[in-house]
Amino acid sequence: MIFVTLGTQDKDFSRLLKAIDKAIDKNEITDEVIVQAGSTKYQSNHMKIFDLIPMDEFEKLMKSCDLLITHGGVGSILTGLKYHKKVLAVPRLKKYGEHENDHQKQIVEEFSNKGYIMAVPNLDNLGKTIKKAEHFHPKTYQSNRNHMVKLIENYIEKVETKSMKEKMVDLIKKNREIISYLIFGVLTTLINLIVYYALVYTILNPDHAIELQIANVVAWISSVLFAYVTNRKYVFASKNQNKVREITSFFIARLITLFMDMAIMFVGVTTLKWNDKMMKLISQVVVIVSNYIFSKLFVFKKKSV
Repeated sequence: MIFVTLGTQDKDFSRLLKAIDKAIDKNEITDEVIVQAGSTKYQSNHMKIFDLIPMDEFEKLMKSCDLLITHGGVGSILTGLKYHKKVLAVPRLKKYGEHENDHQKQIVEEFSNKGYIMAVPNLDNLGKTIKKAEHFHPKTYQSNRNHMVKLIENYIEKVETKSMKEKMVDLIKKNREIISYLIFGVLTTLINLIVYYALVYTILNPDHAIELQIANVVAWISSVLFAYVTNRKYVFASKNQNKVREITSFFIARLITLFMDMAIMFVGVTTLKWNDKMMKLISQVVVIVSNYIFSKLFVFKKKSV
């Protein structure tokens, strides 16, 4: 008898049951098949399927089965090992909507590599894997808490590390444009600040209104040239063939934010007599946000197809 357990996951795992049905139709499985399907709703003429099986009956089935086919849950795998059963584990996969991530894949691989179970990464080969299981001699399960805790810790560490990497990659892909803008925005701001500070600490006096604005304008010209090239190529990946119009729009938008910058500096430094270095930082935050909005909505706006 083959006992199949799909765990207590709230997501459908009919993919495994369809593969078992197919293997039965091809006479690759001839034994009786009993299934605890949990939340998976599936109709079959070949298998006895139950939503949940009482614990005492569950243990009887576990003890009497010749083969356990389960998902990649730790509890199900360890239960099978506890009863010294040959275990075939099929991981639930994210791409089929069977789980939130692919951590069961790593769990199954870890137990399989240790020789405790047989992994079934490809359900097309389920029948062949069941045939191989007849000659499979699993590594004897030892009720050693420290050993199993260490085993679980190892694959959990691998799963969490990979999961975190996947999340970071997804986050970067999803927000590539704004992340790129922020990176080049910071570089643009650094150029602006470096040029400004270099001027006011050497040849220009920030206490003099005209010289203050000269420093601002020169810093702006230096940074806006850098900003256009990086925004067009790396941030918005513009394909606009009318570069003259695009450049003109870009400079007009930057002129608007330049006037915003000058206004903030005039009010903060010349009128209110606040520290010019602090006001320059404040004005740059306003400018960065405004520049992104103008570039996104007007300058590099993608035409709808």
